[in-house]
Amino acid sequence: MAYYSGLKIEDVLGSNLDISTSYFWKSLLRDKNLTLGRLDSRYLGIDEKKIGDKPDYSAELTSWLHSFTPAINYYLREELNFLTDVKYNMLAKVRPWDRTNNHSGENLRLAMAQNPYLNVMIQAGYYDGATNYFDAKYTMWQLNSSGLMTDRLSFKGYRSGHMMYLRKEDLKLSNEHLREFILRTLVGKNQPAKYSQ
Repeated sequence: MAYYSGLKIEDVLGSNLDISTSYFWKSLLRDKNLTLGRLDSRYLGIDEKKIGDKPDYSAELTSWLHSFTPAINYYLREELNFLTDVKYNMLAKVRPWDRTNNHSGENLRLAMAQNPYLNVMIQAGYYDGATNYFDAKYTMWQLNSSGLMTDRLSFKGYRSGHMMYLRKEDLKLSNEHLREFILRTLVGKNQPAKYSQ
């Protein structure tokens, strides 16, 4: 586990092989006095103290909030002349996040089983630690354990984080993939498999 994660062996053994994600983001670059961004691990942070179990702040969110939020607020008010007291916020409250009663994967599998025209494409950034690449891959594999929906599932990975459009090459590539997916899955172009329930 230490070999694949990049953490020290004593960290892995000291946590009984149960490393929290926040500890990983804090510890991976501890020797360099840096932390990793959660939504995009290409962003690095500098904490007050080298010790600790989690980063002091989200390096990627600090960057995004100071670039996107003022830009959209300026655009809405100054360019579009949309005058309002309501402020655009980049983030919404998503907590508490109920991971124990999450049946979205099974619900999607059932929807695909019931509707032979339902196609799914998953797009994921390699550097996303919130909705990470391998969890997305695993979920897709679980949707298709029978192998009967292989032709209706596709997966695309990108060299970016949670917000793939921040990397120009991935913005272009992900849009191309979306266009191809839509064209490929139009009714009549992709005939459903004939199977009974």
